[in-house]
Amino acid sequence: MLSDDALDRIFRKARTHRAWLDRPVPDTLLRQVYELAAGGPTSANCSPMRVLFAKSPEAKERLRPCLTPGNVDKTMQAPVTAIIGYAIDFYEELPRLFPTADMRALFVGKPDFIAATAFRNGSLQGAYLMLAARALGLDCGAMSGFDNAKVDALFFPEGRVKSNFLCNLGYGEAAKLPPRPPRMSFDEACRII
Repeated sequence: MLSDDALDRIFRKARTHRAWLDRPVPDTLLRQVYELAAGGPTSANCSPMRVLFAKSPEAKERLRPCLTPGNVDKTMQAPVTAIIGYAIDFYEELPRLFPTADMRALFVGKPDFIAATAFRNGSLQGAYLMLAARALGLDCGAMSGFDNAKVDALFFPEGRVKSNFLCNLGYGEAAKLPPRPPRMSFDEACRII
């Protein structure tokens, strides 16, 4: 079992940050975050998540017109914004990623199955990426609030990747966090049958 400190860092005291310290995030740390997150399970090891880490001022400016007004300042201030997407042709990699069976054949010609599998597993991997970032000392600020079609046209113009959500990464300014909102209790959200 992980220590209480680790559980606090990843879950209990982790917050969605909106304000960021002016402290850069090294590329080597982003690589570590991905490599840790890539170990999380996906169905048939399909691994559809694709991530574009927007760090440069130019990349951030390209992202600006895609954001809703409430997300502009926090995104421009964040050291990194991960554009978390999913590959719609992920199944082409299955012969390499799942060599023990012909899983690729299950997807060919089934666009609804492809889309559902890519979105579901890409979302899981995006969550793993956030947990990995927290485990490695980064703070996260995941968000919707952007125009997916614009992001896809600007950052994934080949059409093979679709954006899912954005996640600002860096070192959050804890003093600017509002009080933590409540969560649903087990009895409100769960049943055991």
